[in-house]
Amino acid sequence: MAVSARDVARMAGVSVSTVSRTLARPDQVAPETRDKVVAAARALGYRANPAARSLITGQTGTLGLVVPDLENPYFTSVTKGVQKRAQAAGYALLVADSDEHSGQEAELVRNMASRVDGTVLCSPRASDDVIAGLAQEFRLVLVNRRVGDIPAITVDNADGVRQALHHLRALGHGRVAYVGGPRDSWSHGERLAAFRSIGAELDLDLVELGNFRPYVSGGVAAADILIASGATAVLAYNDLLALGLLERLRQRGVRVPEDLSVVGVDNVPVAALTSPALTSVEVPRMESGRAAVDLLLAEVREGVHTAGATQDLSVQLVVRGSTGTPAAAGGAAVRHPAGVVTT
Repeated sequence: MAVSARDVARMAGVSVSTVSRTLARPDQVAPETRDKVVAAARALGYRANPAARSLITGQTGTLGLVVPDLENPYFTSVTKGVQKRAQAAGYALLVADSDEHSGQEAELVRNMASRVDGTVLCSPRASDDVIAGLAQEFRLVLVNRRVGDIPAITVDNADGVRQALHHLRALGHGRVAYVGGPRDSWSHGERLAAFRSIGAELDLDLVELGNFRPYVSGGVAAADILIASGATAVLAYNDLLALGLLERLRQRGVRVPEDLSVVGVDNVPVAALTSPALTSVEVPRMESGRAAVDLLLAEVREGVHTAGATQDLSVQLVVRGSTGTPAAAGGAAVRHPAGVVTT
């Protein structure tokens, strides 16, 4: 016969509600009581029934996560960060992929609402109004997006662009291009705005090459336009676009970095494995996921009012072989030694 919470309560000498509270929110129970309940549960081999616990506590013990594309290594890392922190806190994780379709995001959040205690919405493509409406109905934390006073974890996009452009300027580049990501991407808008303002401060000749799908294929599509632009260096919206650029530049016989320097954003693991290895702005992907769960659980478990809470994580340019001095600046290009640049 299955062991019930009533059996655990009888052995521990406490009420059934105390058993439920101990297993759902151990931090809210006196240590002596918690030890008695845990010892009894272990001795009897008790395993909580999630459905029954949900009826008692009003919580599911599960968190939700919606991302645009699980094949993108950036989102894979964020997912891993969310999962690890949720697991450490005793929560399961329900993950949904919107496949880069903004119209699916609200539907996914609503579909999982009854099964989760809160949802992390990562890099959503939906409009501010849609996201604000969801936040009025459901408990949300945003990653890579800011909308009103919804709790959010972001990265310092402006500083990442600043580090990249200062690096390229120091190498002698005067005409720099930006290969943009999706038009409805918040981080694309942030990076483009920084590219314009910081590029003007550095007196760079700037080239904007429009919006491309954030995949390797998008970078391949952008490469021929980039070559025709006359830029000697390029900052790509993300590493996948940068990897596509590298591949098409190789096919066209354009040497990197001798003829064209390439910088990506995210510093996904494959960035170090290309030839030449990709210079990229390191974005704290797993840390973003962990921080989002911390914000979510502060409200779910502790009742902390998190409206307006934001955290802007720092970034770091990692310099590798894809950037060097332009050949036009004085003969053969000089590759920058691998390492980290701080500005």
